[in-house]
Amino acid sequence: MVTRSTAGDSVARTAVQKAALAVAAVFALVGVLGFIPGITTNYGDMTFAGHHSDALLLGVFQVSILHNIVHLLFGLAGFALARTVSGARNYLIGGGAVYLVLWLYGLVVGDNSSANFVPVNTADDWLHLFLGLGMIALGLLTTRRAVRA
Repeated sequence: MVTRSTAGDSVARTAVQKAALAVAAVFALVGVLGFIPGITTNYGDMTFAGHHSDALLLGVFQVSILHNIVHLLFGLAGFALARTVSGARNYLIGGGAVYLVLWLYGLVVGDNSSANFVPVNTADDWLHLFLGLGMIALGLLTTRRAVRA
């Protein structure tokens, strides 16, 4: 049996593109899971936005409708940007920087403050720190050779 391949059949992706796609898939999945009762506890207490939302993804991370939508949009942005090496790198490094800012924001803003509109709790704060550092590391380490060349 002879099989023929055309240019559109498979696309060779770089490590940074694969990393960006994986991160994007996780964010999209988290956005969807935030809308599933059972996976999100106190689902009936979810609000559109604000710290009054008592819904907890996996029983730990405070979420709201806005929070879930942000995860979905962040995932979609990653899928779009992962089409190019520079886009994937920018998504990981820029997105990591955004998550480090969110970590700082969560530390400064109180859990019950009206400024906590996304909302975030202490578990979210720690997750944002590790996400930010991890995404930046992925963006830098998966393009180390390309940058040197």
